[in-house]
Amino acid sequence: MIAIIDYDAGNIKSVEKALHYLGEETVVTREPDVLLNAEKVILPGVGSFGQAMENLQKYGLTAVIHQVVEKEIPLLGICLGLQLLFESSEESPGVAGLGILKGRIVKIPPKEGLKIPHMGWNSLHLQNGGKLFAGIPEQTYVYFVHSYYLQADCPEIVKAVTDYSTGIHAAVESGNVFACQFHPEKSSQYGLKILENFARL
Repeated sequence: MIAIIDYDAGNIKSVEKALHYLGEETVVTREPDVLLNAEKVILPGVGSFGQAMENLQKYGLTAVIHQVVEKEIPLLGICLGLQLLFESSEESPGVAGLGILKGRIVKIPPKEGLKIPHMGWNSLHLQNGGKLFAGIPEQTYVYFVHSYYLQADCPEIVKAVTDYSTGIHAAVESGNVFACQFHPEKSSQYGLKILENFARL
């Protein structure tokens, strides 16, 4: 059973629908016992970093997410969910992230001819043998919606990158922690394959 963390942060329904399409049993919850007994946990998210951290704290979920990681339950962050796993974001100065992974979230620099937020399909360059990308071709296109991007401290955890105004760390894996800046649930057949790879870890 895959538990999707409910903290009032968008795109939960589309993640749940994609998993159901794959035949996975899911539960949308903020109950600590359910999350800590799930086979896998997903931290989705669309919205602002500061508001999301406030919601996680309000529902007592920050400690639970750390316990999920300590119990070595596979955890997948999606979009804002990836950003929350890191230490800080320029979007919300002074607000600490979960700090599970080392790195920071910074604003995509302006570039002539490119719109921010970055909304649309971009191709991935795969590297460092990511488990989520088994069976995924190099330069696969996936769907992004974001104005801020990850700069991870450890290059070896970065499993996919893309280019939009600058080099963007698009996916990371570290132990039982996985995260994508893009939306696999909106990324057609290969996005579903990425979710399936996570479900079958």
